[in-house]
Amino acid sequence: MNLAKVIMRPAICLCIFFGIYDTPAFGQLGETATLTLDEVVTLAQSDAPDALLAETRWEGSYWTYQIFVADFKPQIILSANTLPRFNRSIEPVTLPNGSEAFKVRSLMDNSLNLSIQQDFSPTGATIFAGTSLSRLDIFETDGIDASTSYLSTPFNIGFVQPLFQYNAMKWRKEIEPILYLENEKAYSEEMEAVANQAAVLFFDLMISQLDEKAALRDKSNADTLLVLSNGRYSVGKIAETDLLQIELNAMQAEARLAGAQLNMQTNSERLRDFLGIQQIITFDLVPPYDLPDIAVEPQEALTYAMQNRSNVIEFQRRLKEAEREVARAKGETGVTASLIGSFGLTQTGSHLDAVYRDLLDQELITFTITVPIADWGKSHARRAVAMSRMELEQRQVEQESENFRRLVLLRAKQFELVRRNAEIAKRSFDTSKKRYDISYQRYLIGRISVTDLNIALVEQENTRRAYLQSVREFWMALYELRGLTLYDFEEQRQLILDNPEVE
Repeated sequence: MNLAKVIMRPAICLCIFFGIYDTPAFGQLGETATLTLDEVVTLAQSDAPDALLAETRWEGSYWTYQIFVADFKPQIILSANTLPRFNRSIEPVTLPNGSEAFKVRSLMDNSLNLSIQQDFSPTGATIFAGTSLSRLDIFETDGIDASTSYLSTPFNIGFVQPLFQYNAMKWRKEIEPILYLENEKAYSEEMEAVANQAAVLFFDLMISQLDEKAALRDKSNADTLLVLSNGRYSVGKIAETDLLQIELNAMQAEARLAGAQLNMQTNSERLRDFLGIQQIITFDLVPPYDLPDIAVEPQEALTYAMQNRSNVIEFQRRLKEAEREVARAKGETGVTASLIGSFGLTQTGSHLDAVYRDLLDQELITFTITVPIADWGKSHARRAVAMSRMELEQRQVEQESENFRRLVLLRAKQFELVRRNAEIAKRSFDTSKKRYDISYQRYLIGRISVTDLNIALVEQENTRRAYLQSVREFWMALYELRGLTLYDFEEQRQLILDNPEVE
């Protein structure tokens, strides 16, 4: 885990505990946690289960890449195939006159080999070098004298070179680094997805909290109007239908309050579960009414997206993988051959010091070839299938790349419209709120009917919801742009995170 994460998590917990964020400790049952949108996002990206899953996936990608790196480093191997191997049995033995007879044999052999090998990816060859020593002990049996002999190969070097074959090492070396870079960028994208989901749940709960406050206010006003209307009805100032309408408004206000409270409790639990908070707490979310003045240039957003997103790397990887399958189909269906060669020095003797003197050279050259004579079009069909799939992948990548470009440009162009819509919705809500306050006061003095009051109430509620929805849409559009570009247009900084260090 990187240093920033290590410092940030305890710092957040301490700030919450000591009230720096005006948020009591989560562990205190029934306490209220006052959080802004930024604080909820920070909490989510530090310890939310989804964030921890993203770190775990990155850890798996990291170790997979380390395996790849290790595969292309020299491999040093110490092997003891027989250390020891003891054999006492009756076996057929060839006698000096050429005949065979069953004889009791008792022997023990030991061998030790130290080798180093290196894969050479450009040609797919394997180069190796090594040294070995073997000892054979023959124990005395009926007709056989005891003896000891050694066989040494102080130095041996060789190679195995496939010819006209599919070079798996070459393609791994081209694709694995691309996949690793893709996973690096994908980690930042997953953390932005966590931020986006945290923002969704923040607004779900915030709007339900504001709905509950509005429902409480409406119920209080409805109860006041009901008491007033009963008095007016008793002296004959209003008709029974108006009184019934006021009673209906009061019951509807009570029903809206119950529904708002239920919705608020549900959204609170969803946010608590997403943040991974085990204790029962009450959230008091601060509405982000102050919208930052941000200008997003579509081409600038596209540039950041093409630099930062894993999509671009993914497209490159998919094209490389398609090319690899074509190479595999060609390399595994035509003429194949292998060339194996080695050179070494060796000696044998009855004493250990003797096997390292007067060394004899040994050479080995092997060439194998396989030529398919008739496969009834199977090889041609496999190559044709691979070529067809590569062409299909190229077209799909081109289409997906173009769709991604258009999406980024569209969202960047729409962002300004979303902001303007929020400003209009704010003015509409302020106007409707003022109109309702005036209508309410006029109804109290009997200047307007209950119908006019209801119209003002409905308009205020509709514009209130529209305003809250527009604020939500603004922030969600901003977080969507952040996820698409991995760039924070508010703070003007890259959102490419340092991947957690893996221990």
